[in-house]
Amino acid sequence: MLQDKVVVVVGATGGIGRAVVNRLHPLGAQLVLAARDPVKLATLAIPGALSIPTDITLPAQVQNLMAQAVATFGRIDGLVNAAGIGILKPWDKLEPADFATQLAVNLQGNFYTLQAAANVMKTQRSGHICNVIGILGKHTMPMAAAYCASKFGAVGASKVMADELRRYNVKMTLFYFGGVDTPFWDDITLKVDRSKMLRPETAAEAILYALQSEPPAVPLEINIQPESHLFI
Repeated sequence: MLQDKVVVVVGATGGIGRAVVNRLHPLGAQLVLAARDPVKLATLAIPGALSIPTDITLPAQVQNLMAQAVATFGRIDGLVNAAGIGILKPWDKLEPADFATQLAVNLQGNFYTLQAAANVMKTQRSGHICNVIGILGKHTMPMAAAYCASKFGAVGASKVMADELRRYNVKMTLFYFGGVDTPFWDDITLKVDRSKMLRPETAAEAILYALQSEPPAVPLEINIQPESHLFI
């Protein structure tokens, strides 16, 4: 079902993004890969993929990403929006720059990416947006005031867009994954047992499930958490 489908993966070099790419490629998807770091992006080395270094906090770069995808493949059938950043600190230790950075990437950049892809899909009158939010877009956690603010905001923007895009046959799925063992945690000072986290491959399988859902089925939200850290 994904053979020859054009899928843009933003945050392609992260743990979840990379796992998605590794699952989509063998299924015959036409891939457009985006990440901020061109060196890391080059390590993906997926034959036939279009790789475009992109800073999602800059709308012009996001517009260029989608324009190049259409110029190369003619359309965009799916977007996997897996880019994000996390700075976890107590509320009284958060600096203005910490707050601004997370809002710029997780809220504004997330929206710019959805907006640019949706403009293409609206014209096509088809497409599926998979927005990887994380469980902290639905529940709170100590030391995550700025992070949760950015993710809760992304959820609100996504739900409004989903409502507006229905008339154009554009689907939206939000993913609330619990702790996933990815490079996200490499620079986090919290004591966490990464062996008990979800594997990136588990997240990737959920995203593929959504992308392959037959119409008229629309998986609106997918919530997967590790047994060691459940939010109800």
